[in-house]
Amino acid sequence: MSEAQIDKTDVKLIEALLDDSRLSYRQAAKRSGVSAATAMTRIRKLEEAGVIEGYTARLNHEKLGYELTAVTEVTASKGKMPEMGKDISTYPGVCCVYNITGLSDGLIIAKFKNRRELSNFTKWLLSLPFVERTNTHLVLNILKEDLNLL
Repeated sequence: MSEAQIDKTDVKLIEALLDDSRLSYRQAAKRSGVSAATAMTRIRKLEEAGVIEGYTARLNHEKLGYELTAVTEVTASKGKMPEMGKDISTYPGVCCVYNITGLSDGLIIAKFKNRRELSNFTKWLLSLPFVERTNTHLVLNILKEDLNLL
């Protein structure tokens, strides 16, 4: 996949949409200092290039009852982490699954309503074929949680 070329105008439009994905082209244009036609053309090009993959709401997980955030390292045997990642990705509460370098093969970020849900997840993980061990860290305070780079 090639890197998309974006300029300052594109960045301003993306930042406006990251702030509020419900903005109309006209509203995004006003916030970015461009015409509505320019905003529409640029945003459509960003969508077509795959820079903007979709639009979503930002949720407050704690207000939804997800009190626990866990970061779990997974050690897999026989290089099976990529295949296991597909199964892990479908588990309720799992936000991110990464195949990583270092002592562990995978890193999972997940949210749970209580210790029982976390315990069930950990037991399920350990029951998967090729999972040798896990190491789970509980997040005490979220200092920043945002995957948007701009």
